[in-house]
Amino acid sequence: MKYIGKIDKNLYSVISDDITTDRVIITDEQIRHIKEHHGDDFDKFLKYIPEIIAAPDYIIKDDKNPYTALILKEILLEDTGKVLIVLRLHSSNDIPGYENSIISFWEISKRRWENYLRNKKVLYKRE
Repeated sequence: MKYIGKIDKNLYSVISDDITTDRVIITDEQIRHIKEHHGDDFDKFLKYIPEIIAAPDYIIKDDKNPYTALILKEILLEDTGKVLIVLRLHSSNDIPGYENSIISFWEISKRRWENYLRNKKVLYKRE
C-alpha cells in the first residue's frame, strides 16, 4: 500500500456527503493492475496523482459504482496527457480503518475525454 495524498472532502462531496477520511492510498494489487492493463501510464503519471486528486479539471459520476469518482485532468507534458482516475471514496458503510483508494488510472484520448464530458454526468468543473 502506498500513500498518495489527500482530497478536499468538500470538493468530493459532489459524489457523497458521507466521506470518512481525506487520505488517499493505492494498493499493491491496484498498482499491478495498472501496470498490466495500462502500459507505462503508471510510471508516466504517478508523480502527478496528488496534484490531480487535489485539483481535478472534472469530477464525473460513475453510474455503476456508488462512492466512486471519475476524475479527469489534463497534464501538460511534452505530449499533453489527459488522465482518467477512478477513485473509490470511503464511506461510513465501509470497513472502518480503510481509506479512499485509487482503483485505476490511465491516459485517455481527446476523443474519449470529450465523450466522457458529453455522455456522463459532470458533477464538478474547475473554473
